[in-house]
Amino acid sequence: MARGEGKTAGGARFGLLGRTLGHSWSPLIHARLGSTPYDLIKLEPDEVAPFVRNDASWRGLNVTIPYKRNAARLADERSERVERLGVANTLVRRPDGSVYADNTDVLGFGWMLESFCRDRLGLEGASALAGADVLVLGDGGASQAVQAALEDTGAHVSVISRHGSDGYGGLPERHPHALLVVNTTPVGMYPKCPASVVPERDLAALTELRGVLDVVYNPRRTGICLAAERLGLPWQSGLAMLVAQALFSSEQFQGVRIDRSLVGSIEKEICDQTENVVLIGMPGVGKTTTGRALAHLLGRPFVDLDDAFRLEFGTSAADFIREHGEAEFRAKETQVASDYGSRSSLVVACGGGIVTQPRNYDLLHQNGTIVQLDRPANQLSQANRPLSQERGIQALARERMPLYRAWADLVLPCTGSAAGDARAIAAALGLLAR
Repeated sequence: MARGEGKTAGGARFGLLGRTLGHSWSPLIHARLGSTPYDLIKLEPDEVAPFVRNDASWRGLNVTIPYKRNAARLADERSERVERLGVANTLVRRPDGSVYADNTDVLGFGWMLESFCRDRLGLEGASALAGADVLVLGDGGASQAVQAALEDTGAHVSVISRHGSDGYGGLPERHPHALLVVNTTPVGMYPKCPASVVPERDLAALTELRGVLDVVYNPRRTGICLAAERLGLPWQSGLAMLVAQALFSSEQFQGVRIDRSLVGSIEKEICDQTENVVLIGMPGVGKTTTGRALAHLLGRPFVDLDDAFRLEFGTSAADFIREHGEAEFRAKETQVASDYGSRSSLVVACGGGIVTQPRNYDLLHQNGTIVQLDRPANQLSQANRPLSQERGIQALARERMPLYRAWADLVLPCTGSAAGDARAIAAALGLLAR
């Protein structure tokens, strides 16, 4: 057992209760919302009931798997949402010592759905979904909360699952009028990302589809969100739901109404902290030196994918290409890009040819903002760059420049110094040194 130890002066405590708790954004989110101190409380199954019922030190708890049904069962009073679903993610100890259970996952998804419909789909709000066909992928606990929020709008909900009568095969034929798709499965969640439970071709075949939502929030762009982006469909992953459900829990913990604009500001803060900055560009453009300067400026780890390649395979990229050829190198390079692209809060410098393999785009874009450094070809160094020497800089530039432009979220003309480039990138992306 490992319990958090934080308590307020009055003995009140907030926290996240679960069995296996890795990194969680909940302490940061609740610090911004005012429900502090907030601890991660890891308990074994036989410890849950004594803690919930008898430990008077806690005032408000969020509850995660596998204890959401326990939370509902152990409460003295349950909200209509909990009675309806049989699971709770929020427990509040009232002044008389009784325990109240609610399900703010329903409220959190409802908040995300409302803002998505209004801001991304141009609708008056989620109520505009009344009568519309919505596909919910998955039938687990997260699906129950999503279904409840959607049913409250009057939408016609179809649950797609591997176990039920409505499976994933032939979706476009069975649901040709689907307006919205919501993924509630863990498919595509870090570290097994990017992946999608529905092929992109099936999304493309849903000709009336207006948008895609995913309750998964790590990575920033899940496989199904990347597919939606390529198809030109509005999408949103689950960070807004995470923050919104925390806000509704915190209101109950503290007994106050919290400014709803905090959802967007906290979401942006987390995105700014976690999204990688990925540098691409021609060989010799200065990605490594600029990347090191940017990482220092932002207080982040720096990864040069060529150095990571050397650590993984025991030889430099240049020597590997000379010995084994470019094709085999590109396959190994993709393995390295997959590893680091799925992580968060990094500055990543890529080899110049990373863009020659389309598969690498999703790996780097899923958690990253891609920045192209741009410098005139006649200013690029060719030292220890076998492809530049073999093909010539101008030929490489003609081949790769359209790819760099297509991949880049930001194109930065080099300023003349690595430090200047780093400052320009940080300013353009709205990032500040920590």
